[in-house]
Parts: sequence; structure tokens; C-alpha cells
Amino acid sequence: MVRRRYFLILLLILSVISLFLGVSTLNLRGLLAFDPAQWQIFFISRVPRLISILIAGAALSICGLVMQQLSRNRFVSPTTAGTMDSARLGILIAILLFPAASMLLKTLIAILVSFVGTLLFMSILSRLKFKDTIFVPLVGIMFGNIISAITAFIAYQQDLLQNLSGWLQGDFSLVMSGRYEMLYFSIPALIVAYLFANRFSIVGMGEDFAVNLGLNYQQVLYLGLAVVATVSSIVIVSVGVIPFLGLIIPNLVTLYLGDNLKKTLSHTALLGAVFVLFCDILGRTLIYPYEISINAVVGVFGSAIFLYLLFKRYRHA
Repeated sequence: MVRRRYFLILLLILSVISLFLGVSTLNLRGLLAFDPAQWQIFFISRVPRLISILIAGAALSICGLVMQQLSRNRFVSPTTAGTMDSARLGILIAILLFPAASMLLKTLIAILVSFVGTLLFMSILSRLKFKDTIFVPLVGIMFGNIISAITAFIAYQQDLLQNLSGWLQGDFSLVMSGRYEMLYFSIPALIVAYLFANRFSIVGMGEDFAVNLGLNYQQVLYLGLAVVATVSSIVIVSVGVIPFLGLIIPNLVTLYLGDNLKKTLSHTALLGAVFVLFCDILGRTLIYPYEISINAVVGVFGSAIFLYLLFKRYRHA
């Protein structure tokens, strides 16, 4: 509870900084004076950006935690299991087959392809003889690279490579009212993850153990993968790819809270939101008035933390 209180205070401080940080003039004096231009910036740009950062950070972190529980591997996440790569393929398919489709339809196609890709990875995982902590995510990364290569090849053939790359680059600078509301659809999926947390934990103990306790192993597994695919696809369509988030945040939380999924879910969501918000503020201030994309900032910090966790795992092995 103490750590959660500190995180909440930090989240509040960073949220206030985020709301008033930017090239356009926005200050408390102007808001209190009911300056219409400043209130317009506040509601159309700053508040939507803050909400999208918080939802994306919390959602992807929880997805990583669920994936790690289901796969029984600490280094599996939507980034290292082909989930995000499959979602990108789904978006490309939607663009090719339904160019005039709504954002909702494109998201639904991305969710479907992402779910199939994640299911295929879990199927590959079940057939591996050596399930070493590092070997499994390496297989996932190779699997994701194959899907990514297929996506790039098709996009290149259809002259959509630059368009796809620019659209899916993790970036909150273009988030504004009317362009982020899709993220709200991820909240029901996160509620499902919380309600089924104990069942996901049982599934993580193995099929035989789950069946002996009277649990429908395949049904709960598919539900967990559906949650991950849904949330990951929604975030990718709305704000782009944010790497490493679902990998590092759950590992950091379990370092001090243990492996109880239901206990760690709220902390994981909170730390994920704080981490992404911090990285976004950093990206907006380093080369002010220009901005570094969240994809690049999280990638740098995420890779460093990933290496730390990797070396820590081997030292204790």
C-alpha cells in the first residue's frame, strides 16, 4: 500500500506536468481567467493525450503480465510473442481489403489476426522440448520477425511500406479529441483480466494441474489470449507500437510483490502508466520545442532494463 501511494502521488505530479507541457501556451492563470483558446487546447489536445498515455501504459503492462502467466515465462510479452507483429499484419490486411473501412473494422481485423498469431505462438511453445527462460522469448522474437517480414514484403509490393511504418510508430503527438477514443474499448478487456486473474494463475501452473482443479484449461487460455490480442491491437491502432513495456513492467512489479496475479495487476497498471508518462514527458523536453517519439524513448529505457533483468536472472540461476 505504501508503494502504491507513492506511485499515485508520482502519477498525479507527472499528470499535471504533462497537461501544461507543450509548445502551445497553456497555464493555470489562463485557465482560471477562462481564456477560450487555452481551454480549447486543454480539452482537445492535452487531456486526450494524458488519457491515452495512462490507458496505453496500463493496458500493455497488464497484457505482458497475463502473457507471462499463461506462458509460464518471465520474458514473454506481446512484443516477444508475435502479438504486436500479428496486429500490424492485420492492419495491413484491413487496409488492402477494406481501404474505406472504419477504424473499428480495421481494429477488429487486427484483433482477429493478432489472436491467431498469438495462438500460433502458444502452439509452438507447447511443442518445444527445451523451455529455457531465454530460449522461449528468442523463439517468439524469431516468430514475430517472420510475420514482420511478411508484412513488410506485402506493404512494399503494394507501395504501402512508408504509410504503414509512419502510422504504427508509437507517438502521442498526434493524439487529440476524436482520435483516441478507441482506447476506451480496452478497459472492459482489462476488467475481464482482473476478474479471471485467479484462473489465469491456475492455467499458468500447467494443463494437468488446471484440469485436476476442474478448470476448463483451453477455454481460460483462449480467453487470456483474446484479452491480450484485443488490448494490444487497440493500442497499436490508436497510438502505435510501444516496445518492451509488457516485458519490463511486470518483471519489476514481481520483484517486490511476488507472483500473485490478482495482487500485482493494479500495481502493474499503475507502474506502467507512470513509466510511459515519464518517458513521454522526457521525450517532449529533451529537444524542446521538438519531440522524440514515445517509441524511441521507451525503447532505450526498456532495452536497458531488459538487459538488467536478463543479467539478474542469470546471476541467480
